[in-house]
Formats: sequence, structure tokens, C-alpha cells
Amino acid sequence: VLEDGVLDPETTVVSIFPSPMHYAGPTEVQWHAKARINAGANFYIVGRDPAGMGHPVEKRDLYDADHGKKVLSMAPGLERLNILPFKVAAYDKTQGKMAFFD
Repeated sequence: VLEDGVLDPETTVVSIFPSPMHYAGPTEVQWHAKARINAGANFYIVGRDPAGMGHPVEKRDLYDADHGKKVLSMAPGLERLNILPFKVAAYDKTQGKMAFFD
């Protein structure tokens, strides 16, 4: 992205932001977003349920796959952060290759 001139290398930092997972549900995605704002980020890639975990009894996830994205769109104080949704990627047995799913 930088080498191809899509982003200006003089004003762009592309980096990994390591932070622990607390499995705190949709609230955690707000914490991660706010931490990135405080570090100077303008964009945040939100994938499938970033704090996902299974129900302790029932055989289902506690939260929908797009809970994180929904929570961030409603959270006050995060307006300046551009949320970039990330599609689910998984192996598609019918095609015999990796594919994106909605």
C-alpha cells in the first residue's frame, strides 16, 4: 500500500496494535477502538465479533457475528474513527478454496 503510493509514506504509519483480549463482549470492541484513537489511529478494521465466545450451556455464540460493528456505530465519542468492516473469510468446501461470506 505504501510502496504503490496508495498511502503517503511520509504521513502514514501502518502497524500492528497488540492488545489483550478480555472476552468482555461488545463493550470490549469499544475499548479497543478508543485505545486506537488515543494512539492516533484514524481507521479501525472490525472483524467478526472481536470478543466472541460461546454460550456456556447452549451450542451458540453469545453475540451476533456483527455485534462489534453495530456497537461501534452507536458508541458516543468514536465518530472520528473510520470503521472498516471486514468480511468473514473461510474455506468453502463447495468451491474447494477460501472465500468471503456475508
